[in-house]
Amino acid sequence: MEFVRLSLCPAALLCAWLLLGSSWGLGPPGVGAAYVLDDAGGLGREFDGIGAISGGGATSRLLVNYQEPYRSQILDYLFKPNFGASLHILKVEIGGDGQSTDGTEPSHMHYENDENYFRGYEWWLMKEAKKRNPQIKLIGLPWTFPSWIGKGEDWPYDYPHVTVYYIISWILGAKQYHDLDIDYIGIWNERAFNSKYIKVLRQSLDKLGLSNIGIIAADGDWNISKEMVVDPYLNDAVQLLRYTLDKNGLQKVRIIASDRLWEPISFVMLIDSELHEVVDVIGAHYPGTKTVPNALLTQKKLWASEDYSTFNDEVGAGCWARILNQNYVNGNMTSTIAWNLVASYYEELPFGRCGLMTAQEPWSGYYKVEAPIWITAHTTQFTQPGWSYLQVDGHLEGGGSFVALTDGLGNLTIIIETMTHNHSKCIRPPLPHFRVSPQRATFYLRGSFYFLETLQVWYSKLGFESANSSLFEQLHPVKVWRGSFALDLDVDEVYTLTTLKTGRKCSCPEPPPPQPFPSNYKDDFDIRNPPFSEAPNFADQTGVFEYFVNGSDPGDHVFTLRQVVIQRPITWVSDADQTISIIGNFQWVNLTVTCDIYIEKPIDGGVFIAGRVDNGGIYVRRTKGVFFWVYADGTYRVTSDLAGEEILMKGLSGVRHNAWHTLTLNIQGTSASGLLNGYPLWENVTISQPSHGWAAIGTRSFEFAQFDNFHVEAR
Repeated sequence: MEFVRLSLCPAALLCAWLLLGSSWGLGPPGVGAAYVLDDAGGLGREFDGIGAISGGGATSRLLVNYQEPYRSQILDYLFKPNFGASLHILKVEIGGDGQSTDGTEPSHMHYENDENYFRGYEWWLMKEAKKRNPQIKLIGLPWTFPSWIGKGEDWPYDYPHVTVYYIISWILGAKQYHDLDIDYIGIWNERAFNSKYIKVLRQSLDKLGLSNIGIIAADGDWNISKEMVVDPYLNDAVQLLRYTLDKNGLQKVRIIASDRLWEPISFVMLIDSELHEVVDVIGAHYPGTKTVPNALLTQKKLWASEDYSTFNDEVGAGCWARILNQNYVNGNMTSTIAWNLVASYYEELPFGRCGLMTAQEPWSGYYKVEAPIWITAHTTQFTQPGWSYLQVDGHLEGGGSFVALTDGLGNLTIIIETMTHNHSKCIRPPLPHFRVSPQRATFYLRGSFYFLETLQVWYSKLGFESANSSLFEQLHPVKVWRGSFALDLDVDEVYTLTTLKTGRKCSCPEPPPPQPFPSNYKDDFDIRNPPFSEAPNFADQTGVFEYFVNGSDPGDHVFTLRQVVIQRPITWVSDADQTISIIGNFQWVNLTVTCDIYIEKPIDGGVFIAGRVDNGGIYVRRTKGVFFWVYADGTYRVTSDLAGEEILMKGLSGVRHNAWHTLTLNIQGTSASGLLNGYPLWENVTISQPSHGWAAIGTRSFEFAQFDNFHVEAR
């Protein structure tokens, strides 16, 4: 059934109000519009769920270091049904050893003959999500790939069977070692897709009995739809006409399928029918709530497979509220997935606090349930994947939008948002101007919904000027009389009206207060069976630093931290040429960093310790700081940049590979000095910039090296 919009005259509204009374939801009549919700003529597209992304990259890095009960509380707010965000989908990065926005995530196969399905924390996170919601959908997507995939080239598609083997190994490892069933797999985040690779991936999945795993392509823009478009009706019509002409002896008559431009019709009739068959979901990133005609012509599921990516204050919540509705209303997208799940990385890295909630202080236990969590709940707590949208134009006459969904069993959920332009800007794309005004909306329920008597009401009001928001509050139910009810809507509001009575706004005890990173921090890495492969609070920005058991060492360095990526990965952004892992407080000015180091690469191997490190993430190549380097050839350098080009001092150190040495870096005001094995090696180096930053460790190149007994003391 097509949507019918009714404009009621004031007299009719007055009569309706007199009949219905002035109970909540039916105030005095005012200017407004009416909207019909009807399932009698069939339903709209199937709803696929709301989700969020862990990764792209290392966005959950600090979450794993939280102590209980705080870590479980955070996970409950994200995944537990009818508790907080109650997410339907978790999408994770398939770690590829490369920088993917705010750090690197380790691969399950650093090298071709290497497999380890316990690296990183995404396995753990998926299990925790499944523990809370067994029905949650799981998606894997690579941002980067280990070097061996490309056999020396910065490209994963030259050897599609190799890449497919790598990806399917991850899927099989998830099941074998963690009992996780992956529901969807992606291609390559926001990079070029390759039709041959996608087809080989589908064929290989099917051969292994994994035909239930859907393929999402291409996690970028809508361009893949150009290659997928097949219009069977148009094709059939042209073929029928050709057959009829031939049968009547008119073989010489040529068919002109378009009397204007050739390109549109050629696109529609045939591009790549095989690609069309193997792709299950067309996923676009940051679509601005709009799709394109070719995507609609494919008749495939359309998703905003990455969206939001906005600072998680009230404006971020307004952005999220608007796109959750309008991605369907404007673009027919049946799933929206937020980047990112939880801002659990150092805030000064790129896109700080662009998560649905914030958990970036495992050392204190502090976290914050941000407004986007409760905006999410307006949809997720009252719908499930498999529900269907009603066929209705969801634009409100006074601005804003609504969607209506049903489970087909009599339940109905309506989500309304009235976000204003300046209070709902997402980070991308630019938002065209629009106006939203206070308005009355009258809803007429038809079909199976006509006999509903009450709807539960959940309400949020984002308070920008007052800085006093109301978030996910349960109000008195609204009465439905003869299939209709009305609401007076103000700006920057979200309403959920539903037949479901299961909604809950749960809360845990308040977490501890926020605290800065400890000013005196030590880690000797002496842990025999670590729960995770990475040491707490270290955030790898190029390379991967893992716990290592040094069986050949007879002394104090059996358990160490080792940099293990020895070839530059297939990159997503411009990784540095050096490896680096940061730690600490970005505001540190005066500090002493001490660490035992072990160079494994002879001749041109090298390592560093550093302070006042000012960059990371996608900007890691431009990182500045104070870097104290020692090399296997017996020299040292002090530089003000990670690239090692801005040399402040250099000389001989006597350091060699395959031997342990202790480096100490002191930074005080505008002066720095360095010690080797407790003895001064250089001093009185003048430091101008940067004025503050993290501590760090790293290597000269992609090479094996070990670190032990790390200690930083800030003053």
